[in-house]
Amino acid sequence: MKWNANIILLSCLISVSACQKEEYYYPSVLTEFVDIETNSTGRLSFIKRDNGENYEIAERSGLEGFAHDSIYRAVSIFEPIKDTNDNITAKLYSCKLITSVIPSTEDKFTNGIKTDPLNIDRIWQSGDYINMILEIMAKDKPHGLNFIENEITEDADGSKTLYLTLYHNQNGDYEAFTKKVYASIPLWPYRNVLSEGDKVIVNINTYKEGKTKREFYF
Repeated sequence: MKWNANIILLSCLISVSACQKEEYYYPSVLTEFVDIETNSTGRLSFIKRDNGENYEIAERSGLEGFAHDSIYRAVSIFEPIKDTNDNITAKLYSCKLITSVIPSTEDKFTNGIKTDPLNIDRIWQSGDYINMILEIMAKDKPHGLNFIENEITEDADGSKTLYLTLYHNQNGDYEAFTKKVYASIPLWPYRNVLSEGDKVIVNINTYKEGKTKREFYF
């Protein structure tokens, strides 16, 4: 299984149901950042939640055309459905692939490092990721998002700290209106480097707070 670096991209959207007068149906859906695995034919096949639960995705159209045997990070709306044998499958309603790439060291950014400002709507840790909902000021040009690995230091007590920076390139776009974008920093590549209790500090340049940071624990 290979990790697939995602760019902000929308796919496999379907409507839940049609609305009729005085008849409304709201399925028991979950909206989460998840890993989605494809099978050998490139079909979206499994949802892996950050709590460790895995669901096979129920058959439907629009799940094909992805890289085979790969893992994508996505914001997904899905409904876990239990059958008579207590097996759970996931009915997938929507799937938005998001920016989730392994952090690169500063020397890999040969065209320079950009930290154009944006704002933090939410940032939290779950599973092997630090997840972000961000607000960028944009009009019609694509923005670049990435993650920079600045350094890993060893502290006096023997613990380590990983320093990361959010890369954001506005690409000369006009700051016309606010757009929400989604991103996840993978922490699983550091399993052989960091130990439980080590710190991860993410530096972000924002409009509201200036240059700020968020601290997490591995």
